[in-house]
Amino acid sequence: MSKFVEANEKIAEKVVEGYKKIEDGVVTGYKKIETGAVEGFNKVSDKIIEKVFSKDGETVEETKERLSKGKPQQ
Repeated sequence: MSKFVEANEKIAEKVVEGYKKIEDGVVTGYKKIETGAVEGFNKVSDKIIEKVFSKDGETVEETKERLSKGKPQQ
């Protein structure tokens, strides 16, 4: 009976190893997609802020800070 238990444990270990490899691949792929989406959104957002809300000579960061304080544009 112990041969069956040992064989079953070996099979279980291989299944878990395979699962972990698949899981790592999926998580890595998701993180790459998520990072790309966030970076793309931030680029578009910064361009909109630059074109629509920035005053002459004001950086995007300065515009964001001014807008976050709720000061109206003059």
